[in-house]
Amino acid sequence: MAFAAASTPFSLSSMVPTHRRTFRHVSVPRVINASLSPDVSPLLRAAHHTVDSYVKSGMVIGLGSGEASDMVIRYLGQQLRSGSLQNVVGVPMSARSASEAAKYGIPLEYFRDDNQIDFAFHDADAVEEGSLIAVIGRRRSSQEDDYILKQKSIVKAADEAVFMIKEEQYKASLEGSIPVLVQSLNWLAIAEEIDDLYLGDAEVWRRASVGDAGPLGGDFPIVTSDGHNILDVIFTTPIPSLANVAESLETIDGVVDHGLVIKTRCSVVIAGETEVRTVTLQTSTVEGDV
Repeated sequence: MAFAAASTPFSLSSMVPTHRRTFRHVSVPRVINASLSPDVSPLLRAAHHTVDSYVKSGMVIGLGSGEASDMVIRYLGQQLRSGSLQNVVGVPMSARSASEAAKYGIPLEYFRDDNQIDFAFHDADAVEEGSLIAVIGRRRSSQEDDYILKQKSIVKAADEAVFMIKEEQYKASLEGSIPVLVQSLNWLAIAEEIDDLYLGDAEVWRRASVGDAGPLGGDFPIVTSDGHNILDVIFTTPIPSLANVAESLETIDGVVDHGLVIKTRCSVVIAGETEVRTVTLQTSTVEGDV
């Protein structure tokens, strides 16, 4: 993608976040002795732990989307049918989670800005060790592309949230893509500005609705129901701080939102091959979620 070069290249490590997060501690990972056969998948163990540890009768729950979230929804439906849980209502984050919830008998209500959500769970694409900032919205399927904003809104609205990941998705200095929703009318100018911002550290591709259509997104780029394009900012070097990336993206005119979630009350359920562990973030000062 041919973009103009910035006169002064941006350094990822040079920014000081305006969203101030003073950490008391991130708890030592807690090993969970899940009462399941040793042969079951690590994500299934993580899903059962999420329900057993966080969901209580009477809750309104944000229903996430992805492989682990599907397993949570299935197990939650089983707990409701058995009577172990009662009066739980789900708020789906996507058509996929709504379909799964309907299949397993979970009552639904649809998200509004005034929803009171007690708890939410979601598959993350990656989580930054230490800060627990999550990356969501990397392409899994074209059916999920339209739900990044909704997923982020529900997670932020919840009193408490859990992200479920595999062991290799939890580390410091993450690499890979971060989705950025932009106004479609001037997407190219916005992409050029992002490319200039991360000169030498990332590539910027407009997401296509079908297949791999190259950096410009081909003839059929993704246009969400709100009229936005999705730019995948693909980092080719390790990212020192996701908070810095979030802050820098938000300075660009035309950027609507992005796939970085900074959640005040947040835990990560990590599915390892032999154990499930949780890491919980506790902060003393936070100025706004992202």
